[in-house]
Amino acid sequence: MLKKALAELARRQAQALAMGGAEKIARQHSLGRMTVRERIDYLLDRGSFYETGLLAQSQLPEARDKTPADGKVCGYGTIEGQTVGISADDATVMAGAGGRIGYEKAFKIHHYAQEKGFPAIHLGDGGGARIPDIMGAVGMMNFTYDISHAPRNRQIPKITVIMGECFGGPTWEAASSDLIVQVKGSTMAVAGPVVLAAATTEQAEKEHLGGWELHAHHTGLADHTADTEKAALRWVKKVLTYLPPNYQQLPPTQSPPESTPFRQTSLYELIPQNDKYGYDMHPVLETIFDKGSLLELKPFFDGSLITSLARLNGQVVGVLANNPKVNAGAMGPGACEKATQFICFCDSFHIPLVFLHDTPGFFVGQAAERRKMPVQIMNFIQALQQSTVPKLSLILRKSYGMAHCNMLGANMGADFLLAYPQAEVSFMAPEVAANIVLGRKLAQVANPEEIKKAFMAEMQQINAPWEAAAANLIDKIIDPADTRQELIRCLSLAKSRYPQGGMSQRRMTNWPKMA
Repeated sequence: MLKKALAELARRQAQALAMGGAEKIARQHSLGRMTVRERIDYLLDRGSFYETGLLAQSQLPEARDKTPADGKVCGYGTIEGQTVGISADDATVMAGAGGRIGYEKAFKIHHYAQEKGFPAIHLGDGGGARIPDIMGAVGMMNFTYDISHAPRNRQIPKITVIMGECFGGPTWEAASSDLIVQVKGSTMAVAGPVVLAAATTEQAEKEHLGGWELHAHHTGLADHTADTEKAALRWVKKVLTYLPPNYQQLPPTQSPPESTPFRQTSLYELIPQNDKYGYDMHPVLETIFDKGSLLELKPFFDGSLITSLARLNGQVVGVLANNPKVNAGAMGPGACEKATQFICFCDSFHIPLVFLHDTPGFFVGQAAERRKMPVQIMNFIQALQQSTVPKLSLILRKSYGMAHCNMLGANMGADFLLAYPQAEVSFMAPEVAANIVLGRKLAQVANPEEIKKAFMAEMQQINAPWEAAAANLIDKIIDPADTRQELIRCLSLAKSRYPQGGMSQRRMTNWPKMA
């Protein structure tokens, strides 16, 4: 009897491991995509995958033989020795559309990972809930989804990789994740073109509904985009080296590169002395932080502000830096959105924040106002006020207007506020102030240029950091070549004030994503 039962077990396992069959697997490969099991094998350490729910099937009798593993491959494994929970859509089974049992498998993985304290990863490739499973009162009400469970509260890092045509379920997974990686050629949207046309008669290509360019450049939902599936999975492996497995631990540290010079004199050339000249902030960051450690998030979404994970002397930090190469560093609503989300993310996982100012203020206008600019600015401010990780701030050149406050300026809760000798802080640039204050007077005098020049010289003098330092509004004015060592020292002091070595009080764990 046991022999017969074991044979039956082997048959059922083989059937489940065959996924949707050779024809469907061949179609997946023809699209340039790996199968769900190939993806998991590539992501996890060799031989570490422990699968659960292999023999699951649809509970609808007519669909049982067509739904191996009920379209979801789930389980646990390790990535470079770190345990993770993983769920993945199988596009060879019912085009990846999810049945009730398959969804329950995935949710169980995520909640168990949260309970035990290790990251959760979802590999998305499929439509939403499967029809007819979700039809009717019982069908709909049985699809409880993740929202019926206790809130996640950002207790563990959750990452979603969008790898195929994702509508409904995989999109919900992504929208509730800390990080989203989207493979070029994939789609992430609420509903696909067919459903959209049937429900509203609107015609739209899937790329316009949720392609990578939309989410990288316009919505900001994609934290990273990748040319290939393997590149996306490698990025997941890399980003995990910056994150703690759960909220009760600190981010991992690494030995800093030995080749880093003690003084970074190249900053003299990288940062133009003339504040009218723009420059790319990326080489500056690469000079200040550990070599090769920058891992930028949302790089194409409002590039006036860079948000990046990095390491400073081996310690993981979150960097918010104005980029004068884009809009002269003037931040728009998109920059405020991604700053707020980034602060929330870093604060939830005990990652100290480093702000680098070089901004003429906020990018204003009708387009910004239509995107609720005042609300975006104040959300940014409130995120700063709620965050409790160590925070350092450095004024490189310009720091004007309300943007000075948002970039963690004076009296905004920085553990240390530093400035370069050429720093300028004021409500607005001298040229703008001259035009506003002098106004009609310039048209009524014989020497308008002299008057304007004298006014601007006075403004430039009071905008300089010396009086602010004298009033103890700036903690220290530093030589740019000493930036790295000054920040390392400040970070060490800021972390030492915390009895738990820099752990956040996690006040922002329920903050909505992209609020």
